[in-house]
This record gives sequence, C-alpha cells and structure tokens, in this order.
Amino acid sequence: MKKIPVTDSKEANKPDLAKERSTSSPEKPVALSEVDQIEAEDPMAGLQADLDRFRDLALRSQADFENYKKRCAREKEEAIKYANSSLLERLVVIVDNFELGLSAAREESESSPIYSGMNLVLKQLNDFLAENGLQPIEAVGQKFDPNLHEAIAHEPSEEFPEGTVIRQTRRGYRFKDRLLRPSSVVVSSGPAK
Repeated sequence: MKKIPVTDSKEANKPDLAKERSTSSPEKPVALSEVDQIEAEDPMAGLQADLDRFRDLALRSQADFENYKKRCAREKEEAIKYANSSLLERLVVIVDNFELGLSAAREESESSPIYSGMNLVLKQLNDFLAENGLQPIEAVGQKFDPNLHEAIAHEPSEEFPEGTVIRQTRRGYRFKDRLLRPSSVVVSSGPAK
C-alpha cells in the first residue's frame, strides 16, 4: 500500500518565508536624529553634545533642589511663627465671656472688691495676649473694612456717616500680621429718612 503524505491545512496556508524574504523590497533607511548624525560624522562632537545636555540637566536639578530647600525653610519658619494661633483663637472666646461677666458685675456695683479683682485679672490676661502678638482691632468710629470687620446689621444714625461702624458686638483680633478673627460690628446706614 502506498502511503499518501498528509499535510496539515494550517501548514498549507502558511506562506513560504524564504520566498517572501527574497521577493520583498529592501528596507528603507531610517532618518537619523541630529545627535546620531553628529556622532556619525564626529564621535567627539556627539559626546560633547551629550555632556552639555547632562550638564544643563544637572544645573536645573540643582536649582530646583535649592528652591525646594528655601521653600521648606520658609514654611517651617511660618509654622513656628504662627504655631500659637489656634490656642489664642480658643483663648479669645474665653476673654469674650470674661468681659461679658465683668460688664454684668459692673452693673451690680463698680465699687465691689470682686469687680476690681476681676478687672485686674482681665488686664493681666490682655497683657499676656499682647505679649504673644495678639492685638485687638478697634472698630467703633472707623470706616467699615470688610477685611477687618464682619457686618451683622445696618442701622440709621445721626451721629455717624454712612459706612461707619456704630458699635462692636464682638471684638476682633490680629495675630502678628494676620487676621485671627474679624470684629462683628453694626454699620451706620446714614441719617434716618
């Protein structure tokens, strides 16, 4: 019996790579970059171009790192300078309540020794806050400034011109050169019509 060679259909469909290689067109030359062209012409010039590029990169990295160090030092300095701001902000609320209690005690009797003692404690507390960089914002009689004042009402006034603070309901404070809390104020809307 004669053997018939069996071929796989997949193999039959495969192109002959050897034939394809011989008939395909030769590869097209790829365009060389500027650096490659320089290196092809003069290897020293290519090395010099690389050296210049890496030197520039190193200088830029060094400048970025110096800027980063300066920024970190500035942020650290600010953090130290304003570290007490949250403590002072909470302490200011206690001072507000102390002043309210003192004004209530004043209505009872200003000659009372308790009132005098509380007044001295308030003065000591205000002196301590001033030593630590906290300054109260004086608002009454000043022109309304939205950067320093928070208007809670407008009232007509014969005494104050329009846009002037008539009274302060809550004192505002600055901490060093920043606003810690704005003053709550009532602003004049001018003479009654």
